[in-house]
Amino acid sequence: MSRLFRTIQLGLKNLLLHKLRSALTMLGIVFGVFSVIAMLAIGEGASQQAQKQVLELGATNIIVISQKPAEGSKNNNANTSVLTYGLLRDDYRRIRETVNTIVDATPIREFSQPARYLHRNMDIRLVGCTANYYSVNHLKMQSGRFISDRDQEDTANVCVIGHEVAKTLFPGEEPRGKAVRIGQVFYSIVGVTDHRTASAAIGGSLSGQDYDKDIYIPLETLRARIGDEVMIVQAGSRSSEKVELSQITFRVGKAEDVVATANVIRETLAKYHADKQDVDLIVPLELLEQAEMLKRIFNLVLGSIALISLIVGGIGIMNIMLATVTERTREIGIRRALGAKQTDITQQFLTETSVLAGIGGLLGVGLGLSTPYAFAMIRWIAERAFLNQSSKSGSRMFEMFSGLEPVVSVWSLALAFGISVAIGIVFGIYPARSAARLDPIEALRHE
Repeated sequence: MSRLFRTIQLGLKNLLLHKLRSALTMLGIVFGVFSVIAMLAIGEGASQQAQKQVLELGATNIIVISQKPAEGSKNNNANTSVLTYGLLRDDYRRIRETVNTIVDATPIREFSQPARYLHRNMDIRLVGCTANYYSVNHLKMQSGRFISDRDQEDTANVCVIGHEVAKTLFPGEEPRGKAVRIGQVFYSIVGVTDHRTASAAIGGSLSGQDYDKDIYIPLETLRARIGDEVMIVQAGSRSSEKVELSQITFRVGKAEDVVATANVIRETLAKYHADKQDVDLIVPLELLEQAEMLKRIFNLVLGSIALISLIVGGIGIMNIMLATVTERTREIGIRRALGAKQTDITQQFLTETSVLAGIGGLLGVGLGLSTPYAFAMIRWIAERAFLNQSSKSGSRMFEMFSGLEPVVSVWSLALAFGISVAIGIVFGIYPARSAARLDPIEALRHE
C-alpha cells in the first residue's frame, strides 16, 4: 500500500511540473464526463416526462376517441354540408353492457367555442362531461364545486370554468354566481378549477389539452342545449360536423385485464365503424411499455454520442503521455540502471494517466451535477427568445423546454467516472509500454 501511495505521489509530482499542459489534457476528460452525465440526465428527464404524461391517462384506462375520417359521409346542400362521424351513444351503452371487466366509463363531447362575459371574449374548449371526469383527469378545484350527477339529471345550465378562463373573463372578480354566455345560452358558474399543466399530444392520436382554457358543462345539458351538430365557418364557407361523443375513457378493474379488454373493445367497434375508420383506441399501459423501451434506446444513443468526447479526451492523454515519454527518456534510463523493472516503469506511467483521468473525471462529475442549473439557464434564454414569437416553430421550441427537467441519477455519475478512469488506463497502456521497453543504455545516452 505504501508503495502504491509513493507511486501516486510521484505521478502527481510529475504532472504538477507541467501544470498548464496537464490541465489542458484533463479538459478533454472533464467535458467528456460532463457530456455523458448531461446527455443521460436529459434523456432520463425526457423519459420521466413522457411516462408521467402516460400515467396521467391512467395505467388501467382505455381511451377511445372520435377521429375525423379522410372521407366521410356528407349531405351536401347549397350552402352547408354535414360530416357525421365518431363515437355513438350506442357504442357507449353496448360496451358498458357487454364487457364485464370495465368498472367505470367517462364519456365526453368537446369542441371549440367562443365564451363571453360582458365585453370580454375568449376562445375556449367546451367540454360536456360527467361528474367522474374530475377524478379521471386529476383536476383540482380552486373554488366552488365540479359538475354533479344531479346536474346531469336536471340538465342544469351550470358550468365550471378553467383557471385561465377565470383570469381572462373575470379579472379581479369572483366568477362564482355569475353567468357566462356560450352561443346563445347562459351558464351559471358553480366552480373554478385550479391551474393544471397542459398535457402534450400522446400516442399520435390523442391531442394535447390545455385544461386551464376549458369550460365544463353537464353532458346531458350540452346535448339538450346545443345538440350533436356543430357549425364550422371557415374562409366564407360553412360546414357542419355531427359527433355524438368525442371520447370515452373506460377504466378496467385490474391492470392484467387491460390488454384483453382493449382487444374486445377494438373488435366491438370494428363491427360498426369498419367502413369509416372514424374511431381510434389508445391504451396508456401499452404506451408506458413503449416509453420504457424508448428510454433504454434514448440512453444508449445519447450515452454513445457523449462517449465519443471521452474517447477524444483519451486520445489527448495518450498523445501527451507519448510526448512525456520522449521528454523523460533519460529519467527512465536512470531508473532502469538503479534496478527498476519494466513493470515498475509501466506502473509509474499508468498511475500518472490514471491520476490525470481520475481528477478529470471527478471534476466532470462535479460539473455534471450542475446539469439541471445549466439547463434551467438554457430554458430561461429560450423563454426570452421564443416566448413572444408567434411562429409555430418558436412556440414548439418553448413547449419542448418548458416541461423538461433533467434528472441526474447516481448510476450515471458512477458510470461516467468509471469510464473516464478506464479510458485513462486503456489509452495509457501504449505510452507506458513504450517507456518500459526503452533500452537502458540508449536511454542514458539520450540528450
